[in-house]
Amino acid sequence: MDRGQAFIQSASSEAHPRAHAIDAPSENWPFEVARCSPAIGAEIGGLDLRQPLGDDTYKALRRALVHYKVLFFRDQDITPAQHVALARRFGDLEIHPAFPHHADHPELVILGRNDTKRGHENLYHSDVSWREIPSMGSILRCVTCPEVGGDTIWINMAAAYENLPADVKHTIANLKAVHDFMPLFSIAVDEARHAALRTQFPPVLHPVVRMHPESGEKILYVNEAFTTHIDNFGIHTKEHYRFGFDFKLAEMDLLQYLFRQAQAPEYQVRLRWKPNTIAFWDNRSCQHYAVQDYYPAVRHMMRATIIGDRPV
Repeated sequence: MDRGQAFIQSASSEAHPRAHAIDAPSENWPFEVARCSPAIGAEIGGLDLRQPLGDDTYKALRRALVHYKVLFFRDQDITPAQHVALARRFGDLEIHPAFPHHADHPELVILGRNDTKRGHENLYHSDVSWREIPSMGSILRCVTCPEVGGDTIWINMAAAYENLPADVKHTIANLKAVHDFMPLFSIAVDEARHAALRTQFPPVLHPVVRMHPESGEKILYVNEAFTTHIDNFGIHTKEHYRFGFDFKLAEMDLLQYLFRQAQAPEYQVRLRWKPNTIAFWDNRSCQHYAVQDYYPAVRHMMRATIIGDRPV
């Protein structure tokens, strides 16, 4: 039995993943907190995000973000300038090279879909994992959305890692994977810019399992949108393979198995958007999936993305 077959057999033998319920921390929050699912997500009340965050509120929100991984805020009619100010409270902001930007605030990405423009974000992914220094978090505000449809799903990738079989954890412990901007975003930019973007954003290596810099959790850090292959898979064990394609197929099987972990409903929370709803998520520890079921309805969103740290 080769290693690709072995890890699949081991994974299928663990039929009932351990519960990964996130309990409320034993502290008095300076805002209202309502958990959204056992594994991930909390709705935050009692805050007006038009107002600058005081130090205590900022620190508490950051702790809540790390703990719950995605925070939801309803009825927040903030301006683009207030959106940028809120995001900048948590760190420096990036300017995305492919998406359109707000005319006055280049840090704000405009995600507009309508009857002439379908969305293509329906892949499980972590924002900008293709950067050498990926995102710490994203703050997305709904401007306009359909009455039904266009939900977003977030996935707890710490839980996804925790529930992996022990031998899979051993296999991936020291592996690195390649994350690449071009396979997905080459369709979103003019062909004339491809060479310049390829130079500006070469493929990067990140660990398959990263450590969260604030919580210390281990995170499964590969995603189907931007991770193209495992860089050093089996580098010391090629003698176990009969042919070259055995080696390659085992790598591909493992990567596809790791991608599928994000699809488990037990690790997910789903948000039904309303205008002026805000979602703030930790890109280091979760992935998300934008459900594209609303075409040809209009869905207009704005997103600010906070620069993070180099994965280790």
